[in-house]
Order: sequence, then structure tokens, then C-alpha cells
Amino acid sequence: MAHKKKIHAHIQAAADELIAFVRSCEADYVERWVPTVHVKDALELNFVATPQQGRQYGPKGWLFAILARVLEDQGVLEHKKVGNRSYCRSRAAA
Repeated sequence: MAHKKKIHAHIQAAADELIAFVRSCEADYVERWVPTVHVKDALELNFVATPQQGRQYGPKGWLFAILARVLEDQGVLEHKKVGNRSYCRSRAAA
């Protein structure tokens, strides 16, 4: 398997785990909208995205954003923003 295919398979596996976690949390929230901060904190998905010699001020949620976008593009995750807060939930099966 080519390196690209292996990396993309790992990204998909991580996205699959993310949607499984979101689904497991939905019952605890109004209309199943799970705060994205809860997801990022519970799964510890905030990372520093620059090399050690680079400059960035603290960990960011870029990995969550990538995985969430993969799931949105696949039609299995919904996202909404209310003020400064973001929420997500699994998309109901058609």
C-alpha cells in the first residue's frame, strides 16, 4: 500500500472514532448538539501544529477540524455555530 493510502486510511480511522464518540455523547445534550469543546477536551485533540523551532502560542484544534470536515464531506456529521460556540452531531440516517 502506498504511503498516501496508508495515511488516508489512518485519517479515516480517526474520523470513524470521532463520529462514534460524538454519537455516544449526543443523548446528554439538547437536540443532540454536542459542544465541540467537549469533544476536543475529552479526546485531547488540541495539539501544537508547528515545528519546535516555529512560533505558535499553545495547542489548537486543527486535528478536530480536519476530522470533522472529513465527516461533514461524507454526510455523517453536522456542525453549527452559535455566537462563539461550536456544536456538532451525527447526521440522522436517510
